[in-house]
Amino acid sequence: MTARFGPAGNADAFYEAGFKSTFQAPAWLRSLGLSAYEYQCGRGVRLSDTTAVQIAKEAAANDIAVSLHAPYFISLASKEPEKRDNSVRYILDSADAVVRLGGDRIVVHPGGLGGLSREDATALACETLAKAQRALDEAGLSQVHICPETMGKINQLGTFEEVLTMCGVDERFLPCVDFGHLNSRTHGEVNSEAAFAALLDRMEEALGAERARVFHTHFSKIEYTAGGEKRHLTFEDAVYGPEPQPLMRLLATRGFCPVVICESDGTQAADAAAMSALYEQARKG
Repeated sequence: MTARFGPAGNADAFYEAGFKSTFQAPAWLRSLGLSAYEYQCGRGVRLSDTTAVQIAKEAAANDIAVSLHAPYFISLASKEPEKRDNSVRYILDSADAVVRLGGDRIVVHPGGLGGLSREDATALACETLAKAQRALDEAGLSQVHICPETMGKINQLGTFEEVLTMCGVDERFLPCVDFGHLNSRTHGEVNSEAAFAALLDRMEEALGAERARVFHTHFSKIEYTAGGEKRHLTFEDAVYGPEPQPLMRLLATRGFCPVVICESDGTQAADAAAMSALYEQARKG
C-alpha cells in the first residue's frame, strides 16, 4: 500500500491541454503518474447520474481514487438547529455523490464558532457529526468516511486538536489535515520536519496507528495574515510555505499511506506530481 496523490479539481494545464469535461481528468491524471482526484462541490452538490457514471468509469479504469469536497456552507456548530440539520443534509448529499463517483471519502469544513466558546462549538459539532453518521448509516452509505478538515482562519472551528476530537465521534471518521491551513493559523509554525513529526505523532496517539496512517490530507502553500489564511499559492512561492519535502520524507519513511490532495492555485496537478516524486524518492532511500 502506498500514498495516493492528486489535485483538487482541474488544474489550469488540464484545460490548456484542450480538455473540457471532468470525465476526461482521470486518464490525464494517470498520464502524469497521479492516482487521486478530489471532486469539488464547495458551492453545492449538483452532480447528474450521467456525469457521475462517466467519471466513475474513467476513474476505475485509470486507478484514480476519488474523494469529494462537501459544500463550504456547512456549519456544524451553528446555534440555529435548522442550519445544523441542513448541514447534515449536505453531508448526506455529498456521501451519495461520492459513492456515485466510485469514491468513499468526503471532506467537511466544520464552519464558524457560531458565537460559542471553542469547547462548546466543538461539542456541538460532534453532535452534528454523530447525527450525520446516523443519517449515512440509515441511507446505506456506511462505507463513506467523513473527513473533518483543519481550517486556516483563526476564527474558524477546526484546529488540529478540534479535528481529532471530531474524529473521536466514530471510528470511520478520518481527519483531513490541511498542512497549509495549519501553517497559516499558526503564522508559519507548521513548516519543519519537527513540526510535521509532532502532528503525525499526535494523530497516531489520538486515533491509533492503523487509522492515522491512511488519513486524508490537503497540501498547498498559503499566504496568511494576522487572521490566518488569505489565499492559496503555488509551489513557486518562497515566502509563506509550508515546504513539502520534509513531510513527504516523513510519510514515506514512517510508512504512512494517505490520500494527498494538492490545492495549489492553478498548478495543483503539477504540484501533486512533485509531491509524489518526493515521496517515491524517500521510499527508495
